[in-house]
Amino acid sequence: MTSSPQETHFNQARASLQQALSWYSSFRRHGRRSPEPELQAAVRNELQAIKGALDKLDRKVICIATFGLVSRGKSAVVNALLGQKILQTGPINGVTKYPKSVRWMPPGGKIEVELIDTPGLDEIDGQARAEMAREVARQADLILFVVSGDITRTEYQALCELRQSQKPLLLVFNKIDLYPDRDRAAIYQQLYSLGNESGESDSLQSLLSLEEIIAIAAEPAPQQVRIEWPDDRVTYEWETPEPQVDALREKILGLLNREGRSLLALNALFQAKEAEESLARKTLELCQEEAEETIWKYARYKALAVALNPIAIFDVAGGMMADLALIRALARLYGLPMTSFAAGQLWRKILVSSGGVLLGEIGSSLLVGLGKSTAAAVSVMESPAALTAYLTAASAQGAIAGYGAYTVGKAAQAYLEQGCTWGSLGPSTVIQNILSQINSSTILYRLREELEEKIR
Repeated sequence: MTSSPQETHFNQARASLQQALSWYSSFRRHGRRSPEPELQAAVRNELQAIKGALDKLDRKVICIATFGLVSRGKSAVVNALLGQKILQTGPINGVTKYPKSVRWMPPGGKIEVELIDTPGLDEIDGQARAEMAREVARQADLILFVVSGDITRTEYQALCELRQSQKPLLLVFNKIDLYPDRDRAAIYQQLYSLGNESGESDSLQSLLSLEEIIAIAAEPAPQQVRIEWPDDRVTYEWETPEPQVDALREKILGLLNREGRSLLALNALFQAKEAEESLARKTLELCQEEAEETIWKYARYKALAVALNPIAIFDVAGGMMADLALIRALARLYGLPMTSFAAGQLWRKILVSSGGVLLGEIGSSLLVGLGKSTAAAVSVMESPAALTAYLTAASAQGAIAGYGAYTVGKAAQAYLEQGCTWGSLGPSTVIQNILSQINSSTILYRLREELEEKIR
């Protein structure tokens, strides 16, 4: 049976994270050396983050976070989706003091959702608010931003800040029972006007469309009901209507059915990518001095080997082998995964991105090598001038080769700082593969360009 694109994306992400954990399980041993306690301690959080991302995939739990200002009904929205009042709600501002998480099993039971209710974004001051919002948004696979009544500049700014997380976003207009004249077009126009006023008219328009604006009444206001009794008495009672959230529930379920596993896969991959890059950076910092010695050692070896070799074509081949050996030596030093094939791919990538420096080194080495080979052949005939020319050419070629090796080493450090994210199953590669297959009808499609930018 052929797997669906979503299932393929999910399996690719899982394979990527499993490979990363397998590679990094012996990460701190650095070849045959014993583990280094300092390095173990430095990267513990990153390894836990990769494992956490894999666990999230294995649980197949979609994370949906609700944001908004105080008194917009965020907790009521979560309660209405759950079908029961689990989270406290009330007329007093700031009922939710910190993020709260509850599980929701939508109808059908095929997928589990974690709903995160957050405090009002205008309730927490400054840096604490920003850090809370960033962390919750980072975990989320989908964001619900709850508004009601006139959308304020503060809300628009909060929306733009959440927009930076590059996560799919639904704008939930709550309390529609109190604002029956607000349709999606009017809400969208108000957002557009606020964007024009702030000079950011395109900030949300590229993500939000009319289809991502949903009007609901999560906790409708009580209504007075007239009751006529058989004895002709008339009384009045207050009744609370049922929540009107069917449109939101159907929108969420439709989105999850269409692209839920792709959302889950991409979020796990981005979390793993961030952890692997941080892990690699810390490793590079701790091994910087030894890495510099390794680069200079291989530069000297390459310079000497190329200078002493009398055959020009072997100079180029030998120089390339020395570069590959240097790349793998650095990878072993850092404890990062690197096969011979991957080293060759990285060498070619460095060659192309070096701006002609390494190509010039190879060309110069070949030209000087040809002159050296000629001088070597003549020197066999015991010509002192030819021997002098040979030694001069050999010295020049050795210097060029050593410089090239140093350039390769420094460039390899920069690429290795990305950990294994650029390998065939690395997070960056898998993310690119998924994004290239996204259907144009999905909300992810509108995020594709920004997500591709994050992996460049």
